[in-house]
Amino acid sequence: MWGVNVLEKTVYIRMRNRVLVKPDQKIYLTDIAQIIAPENFLQPLKHLMVHQITEEDNKIVIIDVMRVIRQISSMIPNAEVQTIGPAQAIIEVVYKKKQMSYPLFLLIWFLLFFGSAMAIMNFHDDVSMQSVQEKIYTMITGMEDSKPWLFQIPYSIGLGLGMVLFFNHVFQKRINEEPSPLEVEMFNYQMDIDNYVIIHENKESMKHVHDD
Repeated sequence: MWGVNVLEKTVYIRMRNRVLVKPDQKIYLTDIAQIIAPENFLQPLKHLMVHQITEEDNKIVIIDVMRVIRQISSMIPNAEVQTIGPAQAIIEVVYKKKQMSYPLFLLIWFLLFFGSAMAIMNFHDDVSMQSVQEKIYTMITGMEDSKPWLFQIPYSIGLGLGMVLFFNHVFQKRINEEPSPLEVEMFNYQMDIDNYVIIHENKESMKHVHDD
């Protein structure tokens, strides 16, 4: 079909882990995979349509590498396809989010703020932080005080700074390039979700095969 030697028909593809697309978008091979191929195959492969997003797809679509290989083989007969990396690409359809109203945003902000403050105060009460601070103040100054503000104010400021360093963010600015513990946990959580989605999709596919 393409008039070249079979040895020149080797195509290397590496599936991407997760791809964000819009509703009704056409998904091409270049969107879901990195491609290395002979120059005369590269552009046709990049424009090879793999899937068309529809309303039936909901929010998640799994594209298996075997499906991609079949489409490449139908386009380039006798092509040798070498795959590297993950065997599936997760397509997430991103729908337009509704704009949150300003009063609702303020309500959520206040709930989070006071909820966090109550959690910290309850923790300090459980571990008797007040009495500990009074004893530390007495040990340092030699005087007893039921309200050691000289110790408690710097402690409160240090607690806030410690939270900023822990989350590695000041508002939307990152302090350094290292991921925060929360970001690492969110990444691990996302990986677990992706693995579940892939396994669940494979089970559903096998069920449909047996039903047919």
